[in-house]
Amino acid sequence: MSNKKLKRKISRIFLYAAVVMVCFIAVFPYLWMVLVSLKERVLVYQPEVLVFKPVLENYVNVFKTRDLGSYLINSAVIASLNCIISLALGSFTAYALARYEFRGREKCALFLTFIRILPAVASVIPIYVIAAAMKILDTHGILITVYLLFNVPFTVLMMRGFFEEIPVELEEAAKVDGCTSLQALRKIVLPLAKPGLVATAIFCVINSWNEFLYAMLLTTYKASTTPTIVQMFKTISGVIWGEMSAVGTVATLPVLIFAMLVQKHMVRGLSFGAVKG
Repeated sequence: MSNKKLKRKISRIFLYAAVVMVCFIAVFPYLWMVLVSLKERVLVYQPEVLVFKPVLENYVNVFKTRDLGSYLINSAVIASLNCIISLALGSFTAYALARYEFRGREKCALFLTFIRILPAVASVIPIYVIAAAMKILDTHGILITVYLLFNVPFTVLMMRGFFEEIPVELEEAAKVDGCTSLQALRKIVLPLAKPGLVATAIFCVINSWNEFLYAMLLTTYKASTTPTIVQMFKTISGVIWGEMSAVGTVATLPVLIFAMLVQKHMVRGLSFGAVKG
């Protein structure tokens, strides 16, 4: 074996080892959480015990005594409705920014970017005062509306790039065949932008599902989402790690399943427009 081939083989081994190490570091916290959720309460404080008989005691407790099911339903309703509204509003806005020339177009895009990067803590107090005055605290509607503040700008920023990659000549050809602008958008542009819509939808769902600050301050019980339940496990006697880990494991499953189901479209969406020609 020549020196060049040997160096190439060694470099490939180091590259694979680095990839495996990075993946392990990324996945290890989740695996540890699952491991802790399957331990008895006595073993939770013994991290050196890695071989044990798995039990579902923590999962049973969070569903029976903590009413985790209602929190999951609230999260699913809020995340799904917010995702649909965000895609509808954001996609039309992104299409207008991508296709039409008008005064202040880039300023509008910059304003949306500013809204997206605005920290939640800067707006939660005025939102709370307005919601309290309107008597809509602890409702699904307030969280769905508030989550639009960061999901609509995110959708616009994502989808604008996708729409700009679709040749405008396709729409012009559709209009020559008798389609209106809306028909060309519905029949030509949106099907071509489907991978981008799916990728954007995944991130919108994740953003809504994982949001904590607004959900904690704007709700009490009726509309509380899954992330807010972690407050219950911090007691005077300490943190109930087993049940908290069980909640974390259950809370991540819907998003993981959703991402796996649309994985093909997500990969296409994230790489859409990366290669031209």
